[in-house]
Amino acid sequence: MFKTLLGFGKGKDFITEVLEEFNRMLSDTQTIFVSSYGHLFNPINEPGLGDKIYEIDRRVNEAQKNIRKRIAEHLAIQPTVDTTVCLILMSLVKDAERAGDLAKNIYESKNYFDGHVDKAVYDRHFGDIDKHILKHFNRTRDAFIDSDEEKAAGAWDEHKRIREMCDEALESIANSQLPVKHAVAFSLMTRYYKRISAHLTNIATSVIVPLDKLDYFENDHEPEE
Repeated sequence: MFKTLLGFGKGKDFITEVLEEFNRMLSDTQTIFVSSYGHLFNPINEPGLGDKIYEIDRRVNEAQKNIRKRIAEHLAIQPTVDTTVCLILMSLVKDAERAGDLAKNIYESKNYFDGHVDKAVYDRHFGDIDKHILKHFNRTRDAFIDSDEEKAAGAWDEHKRIREMCDEALESIANSQLPVKHAVAFSLMTRYYKRISAHLTNIATSVIVPLDKLDYFENDHEPEE
């Protein structure tokens, strides 16, 4: 499917510019995640970090609106253009925007803790899930930009592993003696991680699945919310 998109955009300024803007959205979303995750364990609040994260989030939101507007205008002017391609892009920008929102929620999770999150306690429940999510970000961008079908197919496996880690973390948290506020925050974070991974998987697998199969995962048969 995705090779059709690339063929559609070859030599056409409109689609090239839209894809470049979408790639910047993915990069910005990853920046929000990295900054938010690091913030959890920093005992000193980095001056201006919150403003930076919210500004990047606003930029992601504006990019989503701009891309959708440009697609709608383009289709109005050139109705013979392959509408399936445009609908796919409409769906993917929403995934990127939602991943950014969820990454921002991780930053906000620190409000449940006094000062900062104890890294040893966090690792006991979550392990190295952050490394898997960063790997998933990089895999998604490579799969999408390079139309790499092998990396796109691997996104399912990566998402499955992250989802399992989130489920294991939630069970561990439920059986722990954590303070209530900490348990609530950690539980919410399992949700944020799982949803970020799901949105990234939607983007990556757009390389190899048709429009009607977006948001559905292999051997899953239930759409991600």
